[in-house]
Amino acid sequence: MRSLTLSIVFVVLAWLSGCVGNTPEAAEVQPVTIGFSLMAAGRPVHCGTLFGPLGRDQKRVWLKDARVYVQDVALIDDAGRQVPLRLSPSDWQNTQVALLDFEDGTGHCRGGTPGTNTTVVGTVPAGRYTGLAFTVGVPEALNHTSTELEGPPLDVAAMGWSWQVGRKFAKIEVDPEGGVSKADGSKAATWYVHLGSTGCTGNPVTGQTVSCPRGNRVALRMNGFEPSKQVVTLDLAALFQGSHLSRDEGGAVGCMSGPGDPECVAVLEHLAAPRAPGARPAFSVQPTP
Repeated sequence: MRSLTLSIVFVVLAWLSGCVGNTPEAAEVQPVTIGFSLMAAGRPVHCGTLFGPLGRDQKRVWLKDARVYVQDVALIDDAGRQVPLRLSPSDWQNTQVALLDFEDGTGHCRGGTPGTNTTVVGTVPAGRYTGLAFTVGVPEALNHTSTELEGPPLDVAAMGWSWQVGRKFAKIEVDPEGGVSKADGSKAATWYVHLGSTGCTGNPVTGQTVSCPRGNRVALRMNGFEPSKQVVTLDLAALFQGSHLSRDEGGAVGCMSGPGDPECVAVLEHLAAPRAPGARPAFSVQPTP
């Protein structure tokens, strides 16, 4: 009887050992850090430093603000498939969206924040990747929420418009030398680029579904990108290539995503993939500085 019991024990242990040995191994992952930089015609842009000239009127400017939300970040594999980057939560990103912050609260950027962030960090399945895709924006499900109730990076009041409209996906502001002449003859100090959804209806505070006919998210795809050797550059010289920074023809000063704002035509074209001959995209891949 004792011999039979020992035999049963050995059989059970062998079976358990086999089960453990046959457990599938977790798929290998590789960490990825995607770097971003803020430049103007090949030169770094900083708060407190006059730079340029920029725009069709070749104005020198000071940076006042430069912050951008990005979502749907993915690497592109050899087959052309977009493999989502699994974002690592931090003070600058949650699992769905990251905030890039190029201003440091000094100089003309006073009123901003001292902290900066120029990377998006996460993991992908181990493999070979040859490109990058991301969208300038905040996912619809997260956009129309309170900056007071959300955690980082959606808790930044300066990036909020209203619960109905949502957030500024991109906030780029410059102060041109001599200011900005408005259509009514008055002057403004700052030329604004505020990218966000417009035409929104519905009140999320009362539980209504918000609908925005003009989402204004900008999806970008870049081939030939190696995170260890290259960064994504936001080039203000390219962004303002078709703009007059010393004047505004109507609507909000600069471009605040209004459908009838004359300044938005050139800005939105360069944020995406410009089709005009000689036009440069605002976002491009460049060697790591």
